[in-house]
Amino acid sequence: MSFTPLAPTDFVISSDSITAPAWSSNQPQLTTFYTASAISSSAINAGAFYLNVYQTASNVNGAAVQFAVAYGNAQGSGSQWYNPLVPGISPSLTTYKQYSVLVYGPQISGSQGFNFGGLALNSPDIWALNIDRNRYKESLFPGTFNLTISGSAGQVTLCDNSNNVTTVTYLDCGRVFNLVSGSFGSAVNITPIGGIAPGYTVSGSYGLFLPDIATIILNPSALALPALNGGIGLPIDRANYGATGYTLNASASYTSTNNTTLFQAISASKPPYAGIQLNSQETISSDYIFVRVANAQYNYSSNPTFVSGSGNVLFSTMIYSPQTYITTVGLYNNSSELLAVAKMSVPLVKDFTKEALIRIKLDW
Repeated sequence: MSFTPLAPTDFVISSDSITAPAWSSNQPQLTTFYTASAISSSAINAGAFYLNVYQTASNVNGAAVQFAVAYGNAQGSGSQWYNPLVPGISPSLTTYKQYSVLVYGPQISGSQGFNFGGLALNSPDIWALNIDRNRYKESLFPGTFNLTISGSAGQVTLCDNSNNVTTVTYLDCGRVFNLVSGSFGSAVNITPIGGIAPGYTVSGSYGLFLPDIATIILNPSALALPALNGGIGLPIDRANYGATGYTLNASASYTSTNNTTLFQAISASKPPYAGIQLNSQETISSDYIFVRVANAQYNYSSNPTFVSGSGNVLFSTMIYSPQTYITTVGLYNNSSELLAVAKMSVPLVKDFTKEALIRIKLDW
């Protein structure tokens, strides 16, 4: 068996970005929202931590989780304690700390809450939207995200501010963009009363857009503001079960009402950007390998049908005018170990009068 060494110039690496709608309907806009059947509120289960949202009734064929809603509170408010004898330790506290570590890392999260700017430099609570892993391959696509939320004081459309920044901010979770009032990556040009900038409120941004972990963090303080201040009057249950003084409400539900509040606010949103618009993004790297076959190479074959048992060519015409068909290219390392095999779509005729250039593409 003969080998042809490859030169460094025979390798070319290329990367292409591929985008696709994030939702199961293969559409970038999700406007119908359903939850599963009722979850027990008298015991600690998944419903105490998050609420799964489907694109259709959960008992219908084709139903799939699109995203999950979770509420976290630094004081454990908004959900029942795990143990009545351990004040403030609840699912909402677990959720808050989990996302704090995920976003900021363990070194920072212990001494700092979520920083949304303005009056929310250390926000006491968050909402989190986790895009289901089956909805994207690598990350979310900044600039395609629109989220419309409706409350008692009106509705607001939020987007990431990727078109308004020249330098991307990174945290422990990867890229971070602020959520602002606007659409398709650009903030509106209006500053609400008390707002710190166009598209921002007195309580800072409306949250964080984290494309590399497919998570959207919402700032409840901004959404709870009245319309003049950029909010929508969205209520937040921060009372009892862990508020200041740790007064236990023994009849409180383990299922967070705050998760339901946000779900209903998204479901009630109206056009033009009703619901959630979002695309996913994937970077595919390709390694192109150019195999050059000179006219004097690979005109003979070691196939048993080509030679006799003694090693002689079976047909004399194949001695001076041989003809072979290239069907497969094997890629080997320096130890002659086969690493990859490339199959030709059709056999390639080869003789002394022909040369070939074969391009092999490896995707990863």
